[in-house]
Amino acid sequence: MIKLEQISLPIKFLDGDVLSQIAKNLKISVKDIKEYEILKLSVDARKKPNIKFVASLGVTLGEKLEKKFKSLRFEKVSHLLEYEKKSADKKIVIVGFGPSGMFAGLALAKMGLKPLIIEQGKMVDEREKDVEEFWQNRKLNKYSNVQFGEGGAGTFSDGKLNTNLNNSYCKSVIEELVSFGAPKEIAYLNKPHIGSDKLKEVVKNMREYIKTLGGQFMFSTKLSNIKIDGDRVTEIDVLDVETGKSTAIKVDKLLLCVGHSARDVFSLLKDKGVTLKQKPFAMGVRIEQKQSDINLSQYGAEKIDGLANADYKLAVHLPNGRAVFTFCMCPGGEIVASSTDEGEIVTNGMSLFARDKENANSAVLVNILPEDFGSDDPLAGIWYQAKYERLAFELGGNNFNAPAESVGSFVYGRGTKTDINFSYRPGLTFSKIEKCLPEIVSQSLKMGLPLLNEKLKNFARDENLLVAIESRSSCPLTIVRDENFESNIKGIYPVGEGAGFAGGIVSSAQDGIKVAESIFRNL
Repeated sequence: MIKLEQISLPIKFLDGDVLSQIAKNLKISVKDIKEYEILKLSVDARKKPNIKFVASLGVTLGEKLEKKFKSLRFEKVSHLLEYEKKSADKKIVIVGFGPSGMFAGLALAKMGLKPLIIEQGKMVDEREKDVEEFWQNRKLNKYSNVQFGEGGAGTFSDGKLNTNLNNSYCKSVIEELVSFGAPKEIAYLNKPHIGSDKLKEVVKNMREYIKTLGGQFMFSTKLSNIKIDGDRVTEIDVLDVETGKSTAIKVDKLLLCVGHSARDVFSLLKDKGVTLKQKPFAMGVRIEQKQSDINLSQYGAEKIDGLANADYKLAVHLPNGRAVFTFCMCPGGEIVASSTDEGEIVTNGMSLFARDKENANSAVLVNILPEDFGSDDPLAGIWYQAKYERLAFELGGNNFNAPAESVGSFVYGRGTKTDINFSYRPGLTFSKIEKCLPEIVSQSLKMGLPLLNEKLKNFARDENLLVAIESRSSCPLTIVRDENFESNIKGIYPVGEGAGFAGGIVSSAQDGIKVAESIFRNL
């Protein structure tokens, strides 16, 4: 196989277009091409509205021609996880079945170590019913919701897989996801995503595969206590949240893959003497726009047949030392209610694989520093989040409505009405959202939104909608661990986003793999 790069293709390219470009580039006949594979595909929108794709291709030719083009030779390598199996008389328990827990569990199962995975939420199909009940009828299940349950918070998101990392672990995550049913194009798209609808099937397939390798699962099962002898974990108590029954489980290795919203676990760890430290995070709002406006700004047309809805990623640095930036942008998506407890408002964004809904949305965030927390306690960042989530709940009407305001009203005080057909369920209450935001966040957003609008026309037009509050973009603490990924309590392994070591599906998943491999090496 040889590799060709920077191959231009039309938006609605067919097989013949690709073959023609390969032949033209190499100055050979189409008949000389045995097969090809797309290795990378990205959008070139520099000359709007004449948009095109730019591709990297793996091409197989006849033996003589491949020798002729030997300088272009390319060897495709599989990154699927493979290990020599070990048998070990060790009880390995994973708490949480989000991306880090899924991939730690997958790796450990492939190693022959048969992990027990406990998850306080339900399996994904039942969890989906709980989420819909909350969105439609305001009935929250605090154990099974957008944040908690099989697949983790990423299951009800856009399913983005882009990351600043580019290593073999990331490639392993992508290839494993494809092997469990994710769309094949995530392996080559420049900005891959799975979508909430596709993720559910992937999660179920991975669970069933882990079970075939001897892994075990306990859903609707919550970690309630950790027992420590000296400086080592020995046992945990788990609670069946449906029956109230408590069970003690002996444990040698405890992987905490709990996600950034597991506040009760963080409190438990502090009480047990596990070292925690404060960490910066970000807070702000969700902005909702017409997707056609974003397409027009990015592509020069409201819609281009054959081209997915446009996205964006924006940031500005302000004179007050803060940054305002977009995060978790969802083309053709919706803003979703993501609370985990009564009396709080938490928002997030979600898209299906097609990304074909009317609106675009993203978080618009301001960086929050530990000195803002008002305390040296390692849990102070969580208290800071909770304070403003409760204020948002009150401002929304104490019924899970989220407070909302137009950009024109929030930034300029113009009283502008929104023209956005808002997506948030169960509903919105229009009010002055600065009442539920930290002063530094409100001030920074008012300065930053106009500057972001200069970078992308119509991003923050007066009629666009701001929905509060986006408070859980990342964890405000770190569970400290050593070079072997172990906390100061031996046998406890903090993993992924909730431990402060990842941000997103791919980085969390690869952290799960790395922790599993460290345990494997040290058995």
